[in-house]
Amino acid sequence: MFFGAPTTNEGAPVPRLNILISGAGIAGCTLAYWLAHHGHSATVVERSGALRSSGAPVDVRGPAADVAERMGIVPRLREASTRISGLTFLERTGRRAAHVDLEALRRSIAPKDIELPRGDLAMILHEAAGNRAEFIFGDSIALLNDDGRGVEVTFEHGQPRRFDIVVGADGLHSNVRRLAFGPETDFVRHAGLYVATLPLPPGVDSGREMIMLNAPGKCVALHPSRESPLVLLLFWHPELSDFDPASDAQHKSILDTTFAGIGWRVPEILAAVRATGELYFDSVSRVDLANWSRGRITLLGDASSCVSLFGDGSTLAIAGAHALAAALAESPADYRTAFRSYQARHGTLVASKQRSLSLLASILVPRTQLGISARNRALGLVGLYAAIKGRAS
Repeated sequence: MFFGAPTTNEGAPVPRLNILISGAGIAGCTLAYWLAHHGHSATVVERSGALRSSGAPVDVRGPAADVAERMGIVPRLREASTRISGLTFLERTGRRAAHVDLEALRRSIAPKDIELPRGDLAMILHEAAGNRAEFIFGDSIALLNDDGRGVEVTFEHGQPRRFDIVVGADGLHSNVRRLAFGPETDFVRHAGLYVATLPLPPGVDSGREMIMLNAPGKCVALHPSRESPLVLLLFWHPELSDFDPASDAQHKSILDTTFAGIGWRVPEILAAVRATGELYFDSVSRVDLANWSRGRITLLGDASSCVSLFGDGSTLAIAGAHALAAALAESPADYRTAFRSYQARHGTLVASKQRSLSLLASILVPRTQLGISARNRALGLVGLYAAIKGRAS
């Protein structure tokens, strides 16, 4: 079921676009909702057989929080929030080195921000868009032929179809970007870090606190959640020339070698790494793409401008989807103008997030023991500020 056809200020009908979105994640579901809101037809194709239910917690911040409010989904997001109360930094012996009251900090600085599991956010956005868009699971795009008047799409399983516009909202390793722009190696850059996540092993419990242990260039964090708490492992390393994204055995071996001998409860965590069938491991990367569009094909979210750390990808995905839908609503008969407007509007936010990636990574994973000690002292002052502000409010 779709909203009625859009009209101009003079009341004349404007084109109702038929748009294909590749990827039923955060960006794709948000875009489907707003395209339908503006009177367009959205079809979402997703390679997986169902919505992704796993992944590290993500944030809905700033402009994304405003978009979520306009969608009427904020109560659902708050219900699903991780409800982390604090952040504790440990020394290698397990003794507390610094603590930040995140609840007080959030109340005083960013009361609209919400952290929740990635799978829950995707599900809530899918439910919001579900009766307004067509969703096709278990299929993907095999070929794209943009003839200037539309895009002929060949699917791996379904019958070929024609669309006015195709949007690649299919992540860092975007299939649409590969088909329309070229190989991943032309655009994806290693940001210096590797990241792994896995379910928290039995017997290791952080309660409502996020707990972080650092060694020079390495970080082990326990991230609580309502149902599926996670271990997060991060480390600085030059790009691995023989890295195989599909090799669990290689990933487990790398983690075992990298984090051996750190102390605290890391041996239990490494035992869980060796035993788990739910390990995620990848390079922290950024996408450098001067133009997000080519003809009638455009990119959204991590596919165009990945910032794959600190939960900011979800905020950029939601804000970007809203910006793209708004640009198409303003110029539905001129996709070139809409795409330029979308990138100009959203590119400013993306650029600021990408510029801060290295600084934030250095704070989260200091490369030296001196850097760890300085970071902990600074965060101790942040914790004191949050506590004072919390009592004053």
